[in-house]
Amino acid sequence: MKVLILGAGRVGGSLATALVNNNYDVSIVDHDKSILATLEDKLDILTVEGHASHPLSIKKAGADDSTTVIAVTSNDEVNLIACQIAKNNFNVKKTICRLSEETYSEDLSLFGNEIIDIVISPEKEVMNHLKELIQHPGTEQIEKFADGMVNLVSVKAKKKGKLVGRELKGIKEDMPNADAFVASIYRKGKPFIPSGETIIKEGDEVYFVSSASNIDQIVNEFRDKVDVYSRVMIIGGGKIGYSLAKELENDYKVKLVDSNKQKCKELSKNLDKTIVLSGSATDEDLLKSENISNIDIFCALTDDDETNLMSSLLAKKMGAKKTMIILNNPSYLGLVPGFIDIYIAPYRLTVSSVLQDLRESDVTQDVLLKMDTGAEAIEGVVHANEFTSNLFGKSVKEIPLPEGASIGAVVRHGELVMPDSNVELCLNDHLIIFLANKDMVSDVEVLFKTK
Repeated sequence: MKVLILGAGRVGGSLATALVNNNYDVSIVDHDKSILATLEDKLDILTVEGHASHPLSIKKAGADDSTTVIAVTSNDEVNLIACQIAKNNFNVKKTICRLSEETYSEDLSLFGNEIIDIVISPEKEVMNHLKELIQHPGTEQIEKFADGMVNLVSVKAKKKGKLVGRELKGIKEDMPNADAFVASIYRKGKPFIPSGETIIKEGDEVYFVSSASNIDQIVNEFRDKVDVYSRVMIIGGGKIGYSLAKELENDYKVKLVDSNKQKCKELSKNLDKTIVLSGSATDEDLLKSENISNIDIFCALTDDDETNLMSSLLAKKMGAKKTMIILNNPSYLGLVPGFIDIYIAPYRLTVSSVLQDLRESDVTQDVLLKMDTGAEAIEGVVHANEFTSNLFGKSVKEIPLPEGASIGAVVRHGELVMPDSNVELCLNDHLIIFLANKDMVSDVEVLFKTK
């Protein structure tokens, strides 16, 4: 499949790398010659120097009716115009448009019928992830599957958690009515598929599938106490920081710190209950004066990785209970364990979302579980019938999964079905499959293609 990326910034560059690795035919347009040269050195792609929304640039990049255009510059207006030109002038197959301003995406018909096929918003995705993690204390990762009907949740087992030292089946004994299934456990960095007899150990990172209403109850089975969050400090008043403060300020005591005085004035006008502070996030005196030791969640959300890392390390040292950061540079990942509680890589969320939109099989979702191991979870839907499907009517034990892959859950009509080996798959069943590494994705994806 031909893919044309418009904009070679952080998002565009990450997309180009991921798509090439997934065997897509990629071209990319940007006005920055040095960025294009860097990409060209490490990737087998066509680069075009020019403006992302100029017809000549799009033409040089080879746009035609078999091309999917992904407009991901940092400018919403440029992305919109580029998609219009691509559809109207080159009749491209599909357009994916990055939009940060919600008012644009509320009524896409304003820009012409069927001009924009899919809208993505990295900032909104990150904000929603952070918001959910704050609303469910103790969780390390939350991902939605089966159109939001079920959640995949990660929690780290603490020393005095009720289930630590007990068999996993104790979760059913403690909560007989809870709809939950533990699909994978990471122990000392290595994944394995547990059984009911698996004994939970301190430090285990447990991945379970459940409905949203059961998340907190299940999480508390693995924790030494019920976590309660009420005080949040946000570093960075950009789009993510502002929107997170806006979402939280009615239910939490929120403080927002930004180094730009003018921006702070604007933020103060638009935020009703959030305390806005002008200053440096690495200013020890500022953090001390704002009682950093009483802060439950410290969120470092600037565009600068170094600021996010250093401010979070300082906040943790001074008593902040939990730190969450945005981290764009994967080379910094080795610095995170033990110091930063939760990190989110915005580029990874965008890449995952776009890959889902491009897939032609019935794999509807692909989620990275642990960035440092490459482990993933994918969701696929059973379609067709016994004559055209590799899965329809087969039992779980008959599915030819590659070694290191396992079915974590079956979702049928919005309800969890435990993936017992004798369960037969039905039409429209959603399968959540755990993969030890991303190299297995293509092998599993084949199973969901109709004959």
